[in-house]
Amino acid sequence: MQKAPMQPPLRERVVEQIHREGPLPFDRYMEAALYDPTDGFFTRGSGAGRARGDFLTSPEVGSLFGALVAVALDRWWSELGEPDPYLVIEPGAGSGRLARDVLRSEPRCAPSLRYVMVERSEELRQKAHEHMSVEPAEEVLGPVLFDDPELTPEPMPGMGPIVTALGELPVGPLTGVVIANELFDNLPFRVVERTSDGWDEIRVGVGDGEELVDFPVPADPTLVEGVETLARATPIGSRIPLHTGVADWLQSCGSMLTSGIVAVVDYAARAESMVERGHEGWLRTYRSHQRGTGPLDAPGAQDITCDVMTEQLQRLALRAGFTIERECSQADWLGDLGIDGMVALARSAWSERAHVGDLEALKARSVVNEAPALVDPGGLGAHRVFVLSKKPRH
Repeated sequence: MQKAPMQPPLRERVVEQIHREGPLPFDRYMEAALYDPTDGFFTRGSGAGRARGDFLTSPEVGSLFGALVAVALDRWWSELGEPDPYLVIEPGAGSGRLARDVLRSEPRCAPSLRYVMVERSEELRQKAHEHMSVEPAEEVLGPVLFDDPELTPEPMPGMGPIVTALGELPVGPLTGVVIANELFDNLPFRVVERTSDGWDEIRVGVGDGEELVDFPVPADPTLVEGVETLARATPIGSRIPLHTGVADWLQSCGSMLTSGIVAVVDYAARAESMVERGHEGWLRTYRSHQRGTGPLDAPGAQDITCDVMTEQLQRLALRAGFTIERECSQADWLGDLGIDGMVALARSAWSERAHVGDLEALKARSVVNEAPALVDPGGLGAHRVFVLSKKPRH
């Protein structure tokens, strides 16, 4: 069999595309840099276990975060009337670390639970199979009842937990929970800059030396609709992101869910703060667990992230049909879920069994050590949590 021809490096393909089509909107460039089918940062599995500065993502700190998410899933299960099957969808699931920790916690909803990991990277989806039993997508609802051939088959209750992995969000309609942990900061966005005449869109062009460069063009009025109210005091020369990827993702969730909850945990800040810090503060890159270089350097070789502008997220959520039930810090959210009680029990268990040094003692010590990182106001604890709900129309 003849081998497929080798593709040029991603950077060369981006340059060629710009020469052919003109300067690229930043969201299209970012889509290629992170998710190109062969050379994207996440497609190659480079994002597994990535650090943000000095911090890992919350599930990578240890199992405590997953245990607390399990508490949240139980609460939402009760609020939704304890459905069986209970669909929980985790986009950006990676190799399934959060899913494993949720299942190990044995939540009350486990017999009803159908956990759907959504991960674009095939490599990371395959890694999930190494650590847990992952069922084919068509079997996620488990056995069905065919008592009456005239009726639609109903899933058999009490068959959970069942786990599956998909490359994209499932198609609804369905009722359930979507939990997006550190997903939004990697969804592609556009960039606009305030000028004396209004707004320019900052696209990606090619310089005289074939390097990738910023390329300002007058912004389409429909693109910047609402920006004046989001960043009214934006001085000339300041840039802000426009969260096109977040808008598309929320619309997809709104179409998928007839009722349910979407929980978003991520870097977020208000417009005034982002303008004050400048785009060097809210647009960051990471490579090998350290800060990277400029976002146009070495596409595919480094992570590109962006703080989510709170006002935009709120507006886009409402537009997608959601109600904003709660916004708080991760520290406050985990406090409400009972992190202090879990730590107190673990500290007591460690005190009683430290001299034994068995597995239970080590688990208890791990919980005690993990908690400070999860609620650190200068780190993970400062993440913002947005709980969005959608109720069925009557």
